[in-house]
Amino acid sequence: MDTIYLSPSDDLQKAFDNAPEGALVCLAKGEYRQKVKVRTAGLTIRGEGAENTVIVYDDYALKKDEEGKELVTFRTWTVAVCADHVRMEDLSIVNDSLHPEVKGQEVALSVYGDDFVMELCRLTSTQDTLFVGPLPPDLIERYDGFLTDDLRQNRELRQTFRNCLIEGTVDFIFGSGNTLIEDCEIRSLCDRRDIGYIAAPSHSLSQTEGIVFRHCRLTSEEGVRKGSIYLARPWRDYGLTTFEDCEIGDHIAPEGFDKWNDTSRDKTARFFETPAVSGRVDWINRS
Repeated sequence: MDTIYLSPSDDLQKAFDNAPEGALVCLAKGEYRQKVKVRTAGLTIRGEGAENTVIVYDDYALKKDEEGKELVTFRTWTVAVCADHVRMEDLSIVNDSLHPEVKGQEVALSVYGDDFVMELCRLTSTQDTLFVGPLPPDLIERYDGFLTDDLRQNRELRQTFRNCLIEGTVDFIFGSGNTLIEDCEIRSLCDRRDIGYIAAPSHSLSQTEGIVFRHCRLTSEEGVRKGSIYLARPWRDYGLTTFEDCEIGDHIAPEGFDKWNDTSRDKTARFFETPAVSGRVDWINRS
């Protein structure tokens, strides 16, 4: 395996683009204030610990690009993985824009590649921290004018997150991926709007896996109000999310799930929680 060593003064985009397929890329400790796409298949990107190696940027949805167009959610990522079989270990990816109530969504990591694996990492932002692709078809059509080809994935994608810390405020794990989040800490942060949602799935009816939280610890930052955070709300009609054997703090609302504003998605959403918890909304755990 080819091994490439980088430091914070190096250009990550150039290094990732020039790396041979299947290479190991080692990132030395430090802050990499760069916005970057991973477009080479099979890379393993390894830091020196999530507290030590940090890739960070500060784009947000209402920010204007060089043509005066708003970035919208799907161009705000700090890191976008657009190749298959990529692995990341022992690093942090951060969007530090802050104040999403006035700036809009602020993505840290977007994954548009298949068979993505992340371990021992930290993902930090506020609203919309982690996007697990693909995009819903209607959004690909809506944003066709500025989405690059590598963001227009028309296939099911698999992602795995193990032993990671993922933190945010509203809809901070969202998308249509077949995604396993296992043995992770899912941490809700304070938000001026005093309400939060962990997952916002957007799966099609044909998908049968969805976003699965397995053996995770759901925690909160000091100051998050008791009962103010919902486990999930369906971003699209058939959003699919399962919580399996998770430790759940008292920041989670007793009813557990929300149907998404003034929609009727309680009729179509596919939400499951095991073991069952009394007091949850009556439209979950349907086969």
